[in-house]
Amino acid sequence: MRTDLAVLGAGPAGLAAALAADARGLRVTLVDSAAEAGGQFYRQPAAALRASRPQALHHQWPTWRRLRDGLAASGVVFLTDHHVWCVERKSAGFTVHALLGPEQEEPVSVHADAVLLATGGYERVLPFPGWTLPGVVTAGGAQAMLKGGLVVPGRRAVVAGTGPLLLPVATGLAAAGVEVAALVEAADPGRLARYGPALAAKLPEGAGYAARLLRHRVRLHTRHTVVRAHGEDRLTGVTVAALDADGRVRPGTERHIPCDTLAVGHGMLPHTDLAESLGCRLDGPTVAVDDEQRTDVPGVWAAGESTGIGGAALALAEGHIAGVSAAARLRGTAPEPAAAALKSLSRLRSSAAALDAAYPPPAHWADQVTDDTVVCRCEEVTAGAVRGAVEELGAGDLRTVKLLTRAGMGWCQGRVCGPAVAGLTGCEPTPSRRPFARPVPLGVLARAGEGD
Repeated sequence: MRTDLAVLGAGPAGLAAALAADARGLRVTLVDSAAEAGGQFYRQPAAALRASRPQALHHQWPTWRRLRDGLAASGVVFLTDHHVWCVERKSAGFTVHALLGPEQEEPVSVHADAVLLATGGYERVLPFPGWTLPGVVTAGGAQAMLKGGLVVPGRRAVVAGTGPLLLPVATGLAAAGVEVAALVEAADPGRLARYGPALAAKLPEGAGYAARLLRHRVRLHTRHTVVRAHGEDRLTGVTVAALDADGRVRPGTERHIPCDTLAVGHGMLPHTDLAESLGCRLDGPTVAVDDEQRTDVPGVWAAGESTGIGGAALALAEGHIAGVSAAARLRGTAPEPAAAALKSLSRLRSSAAALDAAYPPPAHWADQVTDDTVVCRCEEVTAGAVRGAVEELGAGDLRTVKLLTRAGMGWCQGRVCGPAVAGLTGCEPTPSRRPFARPVPLGVLARAGEGD
């Protein structure tokens, strides 16, 4: 398949970019691994479930409806169930390599003059004793189950960690009939007040969540954290404790909360695998872009969470700017001013930066991770082995820790355990430099270059 612009990711940023580029005359192909558009933020129930009120699961339904209807009326070619594993740079553009369908075994290629990366983000997972028990899920995972499958992970839940995602997860579960025993937030409410002006636009949304928590009688524990999950074959309860001003557990404050579900999350991280394999420059953990959302690799744009975690509104603005820029640059003209999107960018980025600063993970979370706690689930590597790689074997960076312990060598390739290993060892996180964004059958690799 040949196209002018391949947009990878059909979340808010990808949809906004595809529609903007299509409206300006480009042939656009939108590629996503899901069965429907929307990404994680606008995740929809499967059609077979015949949801009567899917809008009840979203607080920005009118925006989603506009994007959905715009996509249906556009000339964008939308490829669903396409799992991109590599983007190859060639003299005449780019080749997007994907695996088709749930089995991810049939190869598909899309040839494009330019590529726009809207690959989103993923949850930061920090381990603690008992976190591998059945019944412990990520906060985003619990939300995905509810939005996409109309199912709940259990009957009595604790929602814990830090970050604004915990609020919609707790209220969503409660509205679905789950007894939410507690919302355990590690952040100090005083930090929110410190960033008041930048977060002013978020106050009505936050007040709405607070009202729903009160309506469902959800107990809020701020400056608290989960120190242990309990159970044999599955989760039966959690121990939470208060944190002091330095982020350390205060002895004597532990309390046990019975539950069969723990939805836990500590913020989001950008998905940068494809950008890294293309050689795009990173700015810390994010893809570096200019005012038009262009990376430093000619022909590659990036927008949304991969360029900085900031939420759906920011992703929509960045996606629109990227789509406008790509359409103009591929036609050899200067992009038209995207006044509305540019006007909102500064405010949205300021708000995103304030939220990031207000909701840091507990500074001393690693102190609660016992040596027998599994850190890398894929390879069953414990915290003791990770610490031993540094303290006994002299590892001084994450790559050496990986080679000595196999932490990060499994199916997830360190996406889940990478932040935990960095925190436990004190090693600076480094780009992964993976050649492929997901596991690929050897037969697919053997045939990948046959057409060249």
